[in-house]
Amino acid sequence: QLQLVESGGGLVQPGGSLRLSCAASGFTLNSYAIGWFRQAPGKEREGVSCISSSGESTYYSDSVKGRFTVSRDNAKNTVYLQMNRLKPEDTAVYFCAATRRIFGCPMAGYGYWGQGTQVTVSS
Repeated sequence: QLQLVESGGGLVQPGGSLRLSCAASGFTLNSYAIGWFRQAPGKEREGVSCISSSGESTYYSDSVKGRFTVSRDNAKNTVYLQMNRLKPEDTAVYFCAATRRIFGCPMAGYGYWGQGTQVTVSS
């Protein structure tokens, strides 16, 4: 059974940091691009970042560029999203998703999704 599990969310003060993890089970991630998405209450889901299967290509939305860093450790079958200088507007449920793709990383067309992890930025 293919499964993605996010972890690392929580409550953090503005300006703080969190590192989200996306762990895969039932399949190996080394042939999959991974995307990170978020959804705040009352808002549409937003693509935040993605990383290609090799890690060579990454993408960041304008809202997180310069603050978030995506990385992957294929040996651990895990992808990470390091989030620094967090803002209240980063509050959302964060999801990781996987799509089988060798080159590049899209921000659409993902077939496998995790259950999400809540990130709350508040003082």
